[in-house]
Amino acid sequence: MKEIQVSELSVNPIHRIAKDWMLVTAGTKARGYNTMTASWGHLGSIWGHGGGLPTSVIFVRPQRYTKEFVDREDIYTLCFFPAEHKQALGYLGSHSGRDEDKIAKTDLTPVFEEDYTYFAEADLVLVCRKLYQAPIVEEGFVDSSILEDCYPARDLHDMYIGEIIRAFVAD
Repeated sequence: MKEIQVSELSVNPIHRIAKDWMLVTAGTKARGYNTMTASWGHLGSIWGHGGGLPTSVIFVRPQRYTKEFVDREDIYTLCFFPAEHKQALGYLGSHSGRDEDKIAKTDLTPVFEEDYTYFAEADLVLVCRKLYQAPIVEEGFVDSSILEDCYPARDLHDMYIGEIIRAFVAD
């Protein structure tokens, strides 16, 4: 992986998140970590002066084990992968790290930095510093069909906005 300036990022977030999926990972080797597959999220800018901070927005349901780690840590990573790892992402999205060492059942290799974890096989890694967290609430839905379609159990996500502080791409 080579580090690039965040301002040099060139990515289609709709394709990379919704179609390719991503891993949301929080924690470290020393404190423990977990990851989950996500196909909902945003990349863009908000706040700051002179054009806004580069940011990611992720959504985590309350029952997801990864939420404990995202809540605890100041940093989370978003990892995007080449197509040959889609099966691994499928597994990581359908099994809980609470019940097993799910990463060991995939072809992915965790890389541990001091404050975060990412995966060696990723072709894009975004390191994000949490700025904001809030629950999505029923009262906020202008289109109630989304609530009925996506939240029949009313297990609404928490939303996290993170400043993208580092970006890495495959060599």
